[in-house]
Amino acid sequence: MGAKRSPDELPQPKNSMWDFIAYYLRFQRNQRGLSGEALGRIIQAGKSTVSRIETGEERLDSTQAALLDKAWGTGGLFSILVWYASIGHDPQWFAQHVEIEQQSEILRIYEANVIPGLFQTPEYAEALLRSGIAVNPDQVLADRLDRQNLLLRDPPPHITALLSQNALDWPVGSPAIMRGQLVHLQEMAQKLNVILRALPRSWGTGAHAGLGGSFKLMNGDDFGEVAYTDSPGTGRLVSSPADVRSYGVRYERISAKALDEGASFELIQKIMEEFQ
Repeated sequence: MGAKRSPDELPQPKNSMWDFIAYYLRFQRNQRGLSGEALGRIIQAGKSTVSRIETGEERLDSTQAALLDKAWGTGGLFSILVWYASIGHDPQWFAQHVEIEQQSEILRIYEANVIPGLFQTPEYAEALLRSGIAVNPDQVLADRLDRQNLLLRDPPPHITALLSQNALDWPVGSPAIMRGQLVHLQEMAQKLNVILRALPRSWGTGAHAGLGGSFKLMNGDDFGEVAYTDSPGTGRLVSSPADVRSYGVRYERISAKALDEGASFELIQKIMEEFQ
């Protein structure tokens, strides 16, 4: 067991609803004079799981919440709290998404507007970040490039990326930066663990399921499959199986509109030649 944490290191109730649940669970357990092992028997989990929930490393799920409500006669309080936490904004979503991304064995990415972060060159990423409102763009850039170490893992994750033509030909930085970025993208497409397909901006493609925005699906042994969807300033991590499946269906519908790998490579080459 790890060292005991100080109160300041434990989840703070004002940080997020999930942190409040962790804080309140620990508070209620102590009020009842229960050990972690005793609480584990109530929620049908081990003492280590209870510890991880109370320290914010793991989250109370709906089944565990219902068991607590029944045992403690809360009137459904923990179930309601978990429900609200699941549908509400969580400031830790992006950090959690990065952690899950780094553990993923299969990644399915759809990008509507820019080159995906895992495939960005340093020059492209910097030009993109300098155009935004990041408080500390240098640190954000370093963090983004550090995420790309995932591609060097042995074995690397399998990645399928569907890229809108908007992501491929939107001018970022300079023509030289765009040419370098598209060359890098073609190099990535040659890797055995990468499938890259383009979604052309054409009447043949027309309206499609990806017009609502970018997202990715991440799959790994430790967490199953989760989705992450982008939005300005932050994003949303989706773990509900029903909601994740809906993103899977959306991904397949976008994929049905995309070019095959060879035609996608040719489209990237054509766009690259236009950046002269």
